[in-house]
Amino acid sequence: MSAANGNGSGKIRLATVWLDGCSGCHMSLLDIDERLIALADRVELVWGPLVDPKEFPPDVDVTLVEGAVSNEEDLHRIRMVRSRTKILVSLGDCAVTGNVPAMRNKFGAAAVLRRAYLENVASEAQIPREVIPALLKSVRPVHELVPVDLFVPGCPPSADLIFSVLSELVEGKAVNPAAKFG
Repeated sequence: MSAANGNGSGKIRLATVWLDGCSGCHMSLLDIDERLIALADRVELVWGPLVDPKEFPPDVDVTLVEGAVSNEEDLHRIRMVRSRTKILVSLGDCAVTGNVPAMRNKFGAAAVLRRAYLENVASEAQIPREVIPALLKSVRPVHELVPVDLFVPGCPPSADLIFSVLSELVEGKAVNPAAKFG
C-alpha cells in the first residue's frame, strides 16, 4: 500500500471525513501538535471539517474517515469518498466497528427517532423530515459498505498512533498499526 501521488508536487493529498462520531479522532489528529508542521512539508490537506472547499476533490491519496455510517448522507459520502481515494483509512472505533453510534441498532431507527423527537420534548413534538438525513436501518462500520485499506483502532486513537500511521503512509511504507501498537 503506497500513498505515492501523481500530482507532481511531491506532497500527499490528504483528506479527513467526519461521519457519525464525536470528533474525538479529529481532536487526536490535532493533538499531534508541532509534529503537524513536519507533516505539512509532505502533506497537502485538501478536504476536511477544518478546510474550506465544499466538494470532496478527485485524486485524493489518503483519506482518514472518522465515524460510522448511520444515515443516507453518510452512505452517499463514503461511497463518493471511496471512489476518489487511493488509500481509505478507518480511523477510530466508530469507523472500524460502529462503536457507540451502533448502539441504536438494538432498538431500530424508528424507536430512536420517536424517543428523541416525540417522547423527550415539552412542546411541538415532531420527527423532522427535512432537516436531518434519513437514518439507515442500522449503523454500520465503514468496511461493511466500501473497501477499507487500513484500520486504525482506538476511541480515539492516540495522537502518537495517528502520527506514526501518517508518517509511514507519507514515506510509502506498508502500515500495520495493530502489529506495532496492539
